[in-house]
Amino acid sequence: MRLAQVCRDVRGASAVEFALTAPVFLMMVLGIVECGLLLWTQLGLQHGVEMAARCASIDAKTCGSVSDTQKYAAQKAYGLKPPSSVFTVSTPACGSQVSASYTVQFITTYFGTPSLTLSARSCFPK
Repeated sequence: MRLAQVCRDVRGASAVEFALTAPVFLMMVLGIVECGLLLWTQLGLQHGVEMAARCASIDAKTCGSVSDTQKYAAQKAYGLKPPSSVFTVSTPACGSQVSASYTVQFITTYFGTPSLTLSARSCFPK
């Protein structure tokens, strides 16, 4: 083959273009998935603390003690299975307050991405 023929040959151009753009595209898709999981985790934590603060203020039978309220919060954190030790219960001036601090491990941890700690807090008047 002559050099002019090699320069005009377009066979394999799609494969080269795919090889150049695929890593960027896949990283963007993986980033979108990670952000979605992060938002889902935050929403689950927030729901758990809100329901537990309400339960601690209203329902003394179900959430009578601190450990009962923590277990209730862990059950109501939908989509998650956090340990009950993630949740803390206190009674400041606003009423019954439940807080959570949860460390999220990303899917791409083996790429060296750091973990992130999410927090949620809710206070319900008595």
